[in-house]
Amino acid sequence: MHLAEMLIDAAEDKKAWDPVIVDLQGKTTVADYFVICDGETDRQLRSIADAMVERARERGIRPLAVSGYEEATWILLDFDSVLAHVFLPGERAYYDLESLWAAAEKRRVIKPSSTAS
Repeated sequence: MHLAEMLIDAAEDKKAWDPVIVDLQGKTTVADYFVICDGETDRQLRSIADAMVERARERGIRPLAVSGYEEATWILLDFDSVLAHVFLPGERAYYDLESLWAAAEKRRVIKPSSTAS
């Protein structure tokens, strides 16, 4: 599984909202992918970020840097080729990274429902 997909999967396990992978390959040297999602509260943002870091750690990957964890309005996890952005909804709308990178391919990730038949 690709790192960006793995981070999205970890975020969804913590009920992250509207997860998106933005493919930046060949468009910038900042990163190959952005993973963007949001959560309802600062506590949920920290939980999402913790799950992402733990899932990566299980594969021997550690973030190079973590920013915004204490304030928890926008947590940035720098995994070098993948930058994970975990926002409160108002912050995500304000910074609107998806529109900033409008030319990049975006994949909304929709996890199948786990309801039993």
